[in-house]
Amino acid sequence: MAAPFSWIKPDPHGVYIPPADCWVDPSKPVGKALVTHGHADHARGGHGKTVATPETLAIMALRYRTGEGPDGGDTRPVEYGETIRLDGGVDATYIPAGHVLGSAQILLEHAGERVVITGDYKRRPDPTCPPFEVTPCDIFITEATFGLPLFTHPPIEDEMAKLLERLAAYPDRCVLVGAYALGKAQRVIAELRAAGHTQPIYLHGAMEKMCRLYEEFGVDLGELRMVMDHTKDDIRGHIVVAPPSALNDRWSRRLPEPITAMASGWMRVRQRARQRNVELPLVISDHADWHELTRTIQEVDPQETWITHGREEALLRWHQLHQRRARALAMVGREDEDE
Repeated sequence: MAAPFSWIKPDPHGVYIPPADCWVDPSKPVGKALVTHGHADHARGGHGKTVATPETLAIMALRYRTGEGPDGGDTRPVEYGETIRLDGGVDATYIPAGHVLGSAQILLEHAGERVVITGDYKRRPDPTCPPFEVTPCDIFITEATFGLPLFTHPPIEDEMAKLLERLAAYPDRCVLVGAYALGKAQRVIAELRAAGHTQPIYLHGAMEKMCRLYEEFGVDLGELRMVMDHTKDDIRGHIVVAPPSALNDRWSRRLPEPITAMASGWMRVRQRARQRNVELPLVISDHADWHELTRTIQEVDPQETWITHGREEALLRWHQLHQRRARALAMVGREDEDE
């Protein structure tokens, strides 16, 4: 008889499933990849076949040219809640992760055993994607990007209020918000709309295609304008969204005295804000904070937790104190994005 969970093998390049001969979120090209979401530390081109939600496949086609001919490989879309049978009698079900558009946890079932691989996730409501769903399992493979007790994300309504108050206080300037191009930018825009901000929002050119893709999947972002098509005077009194790399770039000189803001969970760390010359740090994260990580583990209640990346030590210690089994996995290519 096979040892428990011998059918799932953590590897530095991802999680390998021998009976199905496939990988989850591999950091190298493989024959068959199950992908949780479109960020570059989880998704890449070059696979023979990519299995993901329709939204993630569209993101990957835009970013990595997957599914476009022989070099892009084949694709297999999987809807939320849909179960597909892999080789070797392994079933895979895609479940909302609440991270970004199309993000999914992957529930793997084989020989009566259940394993959930979360990819990245958050527990806060997000108007751009379905919320995380707690899925009971035997092994829970989780991220720990913000796996330290100091990381407690504030309500996003408070951060939106700070942003809008600063905009109103300086009507002759603009507020330039640095936000990761996939997920964070669209969430900031959607949350501004939810807060009642109906004015046009201006975009750096690098943001346009991804924002349009979100709109194609039914996410309403309101009126968006491209900075390149407008003058400084047009942009006064408005919000501009750009990649974090553009905050102190020559590109920003075309803006009317920008107040620099940054939307990231890392803005909780003041030194990070100072390093980027950020005047208005906005603590907005698409990852679970410490309390959400530990609450999720308690709600899932697995036999064992495997931690893929992030601040593993504190979360391992939390498991010890709560008499829960856990181990850290050594993964390569899992990065702290400008999140």
